[in-house]
Amino acid sequence: MLEGLPPNGAAYVMRLRCDEPTARRVADLIVETFEPADAAAAAFEEQFNTRAWTSGAWIVEVYFGLPPDEESVRGLVEVAAGDEYAAKIEFSRVQQRDWVASSLEGLEAVREGRFVIHGKHGRDRVTSGDIGIEIEAALAFGTGHHGSTRGCLAMINAVAKRRRPYAILDVGTGSGVLAIAAARRFHRRVAAGDIDAVAVVAARGNVRRNQAGAYVRPVLAKGVGHPDLRAGAPYDLIIGNILARPLRSLAPKLKPLLVPGGELILSGLLASDVPGVLSAYRAQGLYLVKRRLIEGWATLLLR
Repeated sequence: MLEGLPPNGAAYVMRLRCDEPTARRVADLIVETFEPADAAAAAFEEQFNTRAWTSGAWIVEVYFGLPPDEESVRGLVEVAAGDEYAAKIEFSRVQQRDWVASSLEGLEAVREGRFVIHGKHGRDRVTSGDIGIEIEAALAFGTGHHGSTRGCLAMINAVAKRRRPYAILDVGTGSGVLAIAAARRFHRRVAAGDIDAVAVVAARGNVRRNQAGAYVRPVLAKGVGHPDLRAGAPYDLIIGNILARPLRSLAPKLKPLLVPGGELILSGLLASDVPGVLSAYRAQGLYLVKRRLIEGWATLLLR
């Protein structure tokens, strides 16, 4: 799992060696607590040799652009994992080049239905009939390992079993993984935007890597404010894998871009976030069709 947008020039890191459930709890709490542009969390299995055995231990790494408040971070770890693990965390300095290498280290290919999301090292996991998507997220949200990304992929598969959308929008595209997945699954043009310039650069690189340039051209956009995103409307499928607060504020802006009977896939939500998000979209005449929960992260399909 790797989620968040590490700040440009991220230079500080927190590390903790623990078991898998603890690693996931700590990383999830960090992602929920900090703004994506302020900190990024990675949780992965410790590996001594990618083709041999692993130790069974997991590593949590949290990257910061500015010196972190170590006492506050230890307090968060204490909430997620207890006093013993809070005392074991270590803080150090890193260079951006170290972040790129570390962020992808140990990440295995992820399968969700026909989709196989992988890095360069996982190309051999793609077999006949799979839709293989190679993602080198590095400085952008979305390797496919996080429960919210996997939930969106599952919902794209669910939509594909019923119909083939003709116009698709991906808001907050991050690494571009969901836009590429939708383009590859439906063979349709996908409008995609992100508020972070680093994410847009990463997404464009991933689009080229997956030969999806004919379908996807990510743009720098705050919400749906870019002319390219509005020009593609109306959409019959909109995807938003962000966080609860921006998703609630986007509700009245997304509704006018959606055709009658169109669908929304929303994620980046903890279970506790769901009622508030559903209320915001219900006020726009959109109702829950399907809900998926993966590792504590909820994905919603609304119509």
